[in-house]
Amino acid sequence: MEDSVATLIDSTTTKIQQLQRAFAELESHRAITLNLKWKELEEHFHGLEKSLKRRFHELEDQEKEYESKTLEARELLEKREAAVVAKEQASLERLQEKRDAAIFAIANAREKQRKVSSEESAVVTDEGQGGAPSMEEKPPDAMAAESNLEDIKVSSGSGEPEVKSYPQLVTLCEDMDSKGLHTFISDNRKNLAAIREEIPLALKAAANPALLVLDSLEGFYHLEVPNLDGKKDSNLLGLRRTCIMLMECLSVLLTSPDLVSVPDFISEDIKKQAKAIAEEWKPKLDVLDMDASNGNSLEAHAFLQLLATFGVASDFNEEELSRLIPMVSRRRQTADLCRSLGLAAKMPGVIEVLVISGRQIDAVNLAFAFELTEQFSPVPLLKSYLKEARKASSPVKAGNTSPTALNEVNDRELSALKAVLRCIEEHKLEEQYPVDPLQKRVLQLEKAKADKKRATEAAKPQPKRPRANSVGYGPRVTNVATDKTFYPRVADRYPQYVYDRPYVYSGPADNHCPPIMGSATYTLSPSHGNYFGNGYQYQAPYLH
Repeated sequence: MEDSVATLIDSTTTKIQQLQRAFAELESHRAITLNLKWKELEEHFHGLEKSLKRRFHELEDQEKEYESKTLEARELLEKREAAVVAKEQASLERLQEKRDAAIFAIANAREKQRKVSSEESAVVTDEGQGGAPSMEEKPPDAMAAESNLEDIKVSSGSGEPEVKSYPQLVTLCEDMDSKGLHTFISDNRKNLAAIREEIPLALKAAANPALLVLDSLEGFYHLEVPNLDGKKDSNLLGLRRTCIMLMECLSVLLTSPDLVSVPDFISEDIKKQAKAIAEEWKPKLDVLDMDASNGNSLEAHAFLQLLATFGVASDFNEEELSRLIPMVSRRRQTADLCRSLGLAAKMPGVIEVLVISGRQIDAVNLAFAFELTEQFSPVPLLKSYLKEARKASSPVKAGNTSPTALNEVNDRELSALKAVLRCIEEHKLEEQYPVDPLQKRVLQLEKAKADKKRATEAAKPQPKRPRANSVGYGPRVTNVATDKTFYPRVADRYPQYVYDRPYVYSGPADNHCPPIMGSATYTLSPSHGNYFGNGYQYQAPYLH
């Protein structure tokens, strides 16, 4: 570009000479005298030429200055980038050093603890040798329990976790005390995660782990109160959750090669007992409130887990079992449970039922779990769910514009948006389904909700506080009853906080499963961050 401009400027002289010849020829043919002289034209064009050259050189100087500044800025940025990388590397090295030191300290502490435990056990063994019964004097169950306990010690010595946080678990399993096991888990419900990890090891100390777990199922259905609602009875709810957890832990013990060392825990007699319990439970599932299960039925989950754990699923019809899956579709164990029961081939039909019932999020989760996303495309299902949720959230009647009704509408839409966002994040669908519009709508609804709450609180009348002494301005109060007080009640002074249950996943109110066993209205539980949530949120001592 610069070369072409310079060439044009250099050719100016040639152009002026051509113009001079044309002007001379024009002057030779003039019929009248021209007032304009060639000298004036030549001076004019030479002035333009000088002006253009001067401006061109100025632009060249400015361009060189800009290039030099750009180069300096680039070098400065490279130096700063190198400094940041060096600082990051130094920070990572320091962090690695601290991590190594912490691991070394933990290893030393564990080694010391292991030595102290072994010394204490050796002292106890030496003290008890004189009065300990011989092997012939011990009953067979006690001998089996001690043998299993030795397996626990051997496995812990080979690197497996040792049951030392809750040694009571081992004692209860040795005693085959299923009721005590329930009580212990209930009393330590705050540390349920740690207990769950140690139960498979503790079960090995039992003479018959499978029989212990079967005994723990007693009371799952209260015989004396057949119509008792398990969702309202916190004790029954906790007992059912504990039963499911114990069956899951027994499954871990039976399927994990690192833990199992006692062959064939489940005998034919145990299987017969398990089948009898399953046949007793199955008719009770027919009378369940399908709409109230919301894909989170503990009763259906326990029934399916019983079949999977004790290996009696083959005695029941697969089609009937697959109809129960929508009743547990929201529980985190559903995918593994279906595989254990051999229902993987039935999953396309189950997903179809979920889609028809307005449970598209559960359908998406199961589609990913069983690699059926080509048959059931996730993004259209999520968009369909959001569309139906918005349609169901619209006020049915134009006159129904009360604050409570509007709040419920906004809450339903907000819950549906959050459920879709969690599903997108979990399955990494951001490229296929942009989340920016959804997040903006969530912020808009949350802001509107907060504004309405502030407006409601501001509109409430604030009672005036009387003076501490009855002196001063204001009318004198007489004939005050002795049981009255000048101060308003606490509930009046401080409005009681109303817990707004975070209704996370709500499907259309008029969409239900077909009237078959396992259908239920799809609503997400408060603690259900997504499909793998842990079920209902109850005001109960059990949260497992």
